[in-house]
Amino acid sequence: MALLAVAPFMAMAATPEALCAACHGPQGNSSNPAVPSLAGQPKQFITTQLVMFREGNRKDPQMSPIAASMTNADINDFGTYFSAQAPKPAAPQVDPGMLAENRRLAEQYNCVQCHGPELKGQQHIPRLAGQQAVYLATQLRGFKAGTRFDMDGNMTSAVQALPEKDIEALAQYLAALQ
Repeated sequence: MALLAVAPFMAMAATPEALCAACHGPQGNSSNPAVPSLAGQPKQFITTQLVMFREGNRKDPQMSPIAASMTNADINDFGTYFSAQAPKPAAPQVDPGMLAENRRLAEQYNCVQCHGPELKGQQHIPRLAGQQAVYLATQLRGFKAGTRFDMDGNMTSAVQALPEKDIEALAQYLAALQ
């Protein structure tokens, strides 16, 4: 709890690694299944999300207070740092025999249209490849329920037809990608 009280004051003086490693892992590679990895995310995605947290459009008990005091220069520095870090994908937990089937789901639900053919993100769209499966499934459920901030409504719309079994299968598939 003490971190939350000082975090807004630390943001301007702290390096991205020093401020974010406790939750997002060394060099932005999370080992916590509920916390996203930042390493290798597109810079524009990182900066957009930090602005959304700072402005209160996206809310999170840990991120909102940290982002609240960040300047545009701070946000740019954080985006530059984490986008340059090498992602270390989460440990794959998908049956190798299911990879082709789960790839079909990523194509069927148009994940590859926005997140790219290798699902590594682009511009303001996040990298999904190698992300934590628990985190991905939680975000998909949030978009489906309308409880996760969705800047343009595309994700909320895209997941409406997604059944729970496919949410789990997609999350496991995406986590297994390099």
